[in-house]
Amino acid sequence: MRIRLCCLLWARPGAAEALAAYEDKVLALLGEHDGRILQRARADGAAGRPDEIQLIEFASRAGYDGFMADERRTSLAGERDAAIARTELYPVELVKHRSDPAPAATTE
Repeated sequence: MRIRLCCLLWARPGAAEALAAYEDKVLALLGEHDGRILQRARADGAAGRPDEIQLIEFASRAGYDGFMADERRTSLAGERDAAIARTELYPVELVKHRSDPAPAATTE
């Protein structure tokens, strides 16, 4: 069963670049755990908004658990704590984009 997550990340003051650098490192491990990044976006972190938003997918719960327990990821806890003030993680389902309705037929 696939697991899809939306991850919202807030940087500590002045640490947006450190947050991005940390995420670059840990997201590189996803493939080894049957995971992949579907989308990664950066925001400005102003007015309570997150600094980074990620959509992540794992092929299974075992892949997610393996990623979370990966010693290479957990060994970076100090770097993570120095850069990231807050994380929110939500299970999500992807929805298909509904295209614009077809133009009305014209009669001539």
